[in-house]
Amino acid sequence: MELYNLQPAEGATHNSKRVGRGYGSGKGRTSTRGHKGAKARSGYKRKIGFEGGQMPLQRRVPKFGFQNINRVEYKAINLDLIQKLAEEKNLAKVGVEELIAAGYINKKQLVKILGNGELTVKVDVEAHAFSATAEAAITEKGGNAVKL
Repeated sequence: MELYNLQPAEGATHNSKRVGRGYGSGKGRTSTRGHKGAKARSGYKRKIGFEGGQMPLQRRVPKFGFQNINRVEYKAINLDLIQKLAEEKNLAKVGVEELIAAGYINKKQLVKILGNGELTVKVDVEAHAFSATAEAAITEKGGNAVKL
């Protein structure tokens, strides 16, 4: 191995012709950057979303309110639906699995039980969250409200 037969590994270089190596190379002078302007300068870095001086999309679109990135989104399930499910399927326990099987939620959703409707049977309910009225209604009938 000698200096004259050294070459980069296959795939290591992407350009067959090096720019900025004089007029004779065919890629000298402005080195394919054009004349003047920001792109011709060294150290130029285009900002994300830059649209050539036009007002960028993230500034054109109106923004309202406050988006809490820590918000936990629950799927609301009312007591009347729990009652209906317990009667139809003759269940003593209604949990997330039963709600998924019935098609009310998907497996990625968190469930919160709300107190709308009336519960007439004793049923144990498993969910990620409960409203105070729902929890009271479940325990009043002798059931358990289990938080996951």
